[in-house]
Amino acid sequence: MSDKMEVNLSGVKQSKGVWLVKVPKYLAQQWDKATEKGEVGKITIGKKHSKTEVRFSLNEELAAVGEKDASLQVPRDHPFTMHTVGGQTMAVFSQSDKDEISLEGTVVHRAECRPVVNDNYMKLKKLQMKESTKPQRLSQQLERAITTVFKPVANHDFNVEYEKKKKSEGKMVRAERQVVLDMLFSAFEKHQYYNIKDLVDITKQPVTYLKEIMKEIGTYNSKGAHKSTWELRPEYRHYQSAEEEEEMQTA
Repeated sequence: MSDKMEVNLSGVKQSKGVWLVKVPKYLAQQWDKATEKGEVGKITIGKKHSKTEVRFSLNEELAAVGEKDASLQVPRDHPFTMHTVGGQTMAVFSQSDKDEISLEGTVVHRAECRPVVNDNYMKLKKLQMKESTKPQRLSQQLERAITTVFKPVANHDFNVEYEKKKKSEGKMVRAERQVVLDMLFSAFEKHQYYNIKDLVDITKQPVTYLKEIMKEIGTYNSKGAHKSTWELRPEYRHYQSAEEEEEMQTA
């Protein structure tokens, strides 16, 4: 890109108003799969209880995540949570292949595109968690023997550490992370709140290990009617709380 560049400001004269919408990462990835026509879905604007309701519906052909599992699909229905611009002056610019910059318009509405939490959404979140826990290192078969001489060790450090943990935590041994996540998601499908003792009884996992995982996917209630209990974060729930349902309606 050159240092000096002209900007097409025709959008100012035409007074174009644009919407600035935050969308989930998976939705943007599905949009990249669209054909040359570029149509990815439809936006519906209506009225409900005298309030404006905006929803985005993803095209059915873009809902499939991959070819391996046809049943795995991203959520298609996405209600908008509307926000005010807040006195800020924001604009949207575009850049062509020839590095020409044009003003598309000024932001008149801000919104957040949220998925409807259903079975497809929960399956997608589990897949994302599973992918994030895949090891970065891979084993490799050696073509020839290692000639370096290693001194034998009676008991390796990791074995000693494992025995210490086993004694301190009783018979509880850490299971694979994805296995624990599956047990936790299954438990929270039955009840919204659990104390840590109940989660230990369900998963048979050490308390420290369990708390470490729950801090990533859950929220601890330190006060209120459900004090000293854990619940899933909104993005991992298969249900909607009363506050979230009210927020969807007001959006």
